[in-house]
Amino acid sequence: MGLFTKLFNKNSEEISSKNVEDFVSLTRVYFQSVIAVNLGITNIRFVPDVANFKRLFKIPTQGGRLGQAEKSASRKMLMQDYGISENFFKEIDASVKKHCRTQNDVQGYLFMYQGFSNDLMMLMGNLMQWKFRMPSIFKGALRGMTEKTVHDVCTKTVWKKDDVHKTAMTVRQYKERLGYSEQWMSEYVYNIVMLAKKESKKKNTEESKA
Repeated sequence: MGLFTKLFNKNSEEISSKNVEDFVSLTRVYFQSVIAVNLGITNIRFVPDVANFKRLFKIPTQGGRLGQAEKSASRKMLMQDYGISENFFKEIDASVKKHCRTQNDVQGYLFMYQGFSNDLMMLMGNLMQWKFRMPSIFKGALRGMTEKTVHDVCTKTVWKKDDVHKTAMTVRQYKERLGYSEQWMSEYVYNIVMLAKKESKKKNTEESKA
């Protein structure tokens, strides 16, 4: 995925569009920055999202260590623009530290995380279809519903539909292997849902004006 691909021709002051793609990309930048710092990676091609982020925001390498400044910058943007909690980053740090002990571990870890993210969002979209259509003013209710659905995914053993049951079991296995909590999953899903709702509303508004 090319980070902020549509924004490369704009100056950095304009870049704070708060959309799903940017949120997911920033999360990937944070992941890769942590990996780069922990393993002392010097080849920037090994962390492509960090490379794009570094070029886009003209971030100088801090203390001769690739990923240090990018980690701080992406973390700050996620907290300021999206309201991400301190604990969200702590869980990423702990997961990466446990599973990425050598450079040989990195690609397998990122591949597993991508599978976890994709299956989780597909499953939540399936289980929460009508709830996603709730007006954004009911943020508290939607957050509560997201947390309850994530809890069901992590604890419920029987689902009516076979495909839902299979995906839920896969997500649960990813969760255990990667070491993420229900709280982390809920925060990730909730932010993507809210951003997707804003994008959909903006698109509908633009279409009605056309």
